Amino acid sequence: MKGQSGLIFGLLAAIIIAVFAVINVDGVRVNYLFGTAEWPLILVILGSVFMGAIIAGALGMVRIYRLQAELRRLRAGTTNAGLNETLPEEQTDGALEVKGNFKDESPKTRAQYRKETNQ
Repeated sequence: MKGQSGLIFGLLAAIIIAVFAVINVDGVRVNYLFGTAEWPLILVILGSVFMGAIIAGALGMVRIYRLQAELRRLRAGTTNAGLNETLPEEQTDGALEVKGNFKDESPKTRAQYRKETNQ
């Protein structure tokens, strides 16, 4: 359902931008660093929309790659390796304390271990 609402929103935004661009077909002067040119406003609007989409997409891809790298680190179990040594004990309050290596154990074994250690 989330994908469908995103698609509908995207199509609606594209229609609004297209109508806005078609209404504004007058020529405008565009100043560059090295000169000026006269362009139809429709091209300036559409070019701005496409550049904004490319920049937003690139930033989204960077975020996805960072999250994937963090997920790989978390799955490998390397992110919590030195946290207890870097934080003072009063800040951790024992919340980061690791009571065993659960990497290859099933959830049932974890529950059994917790039950045994809490008694």
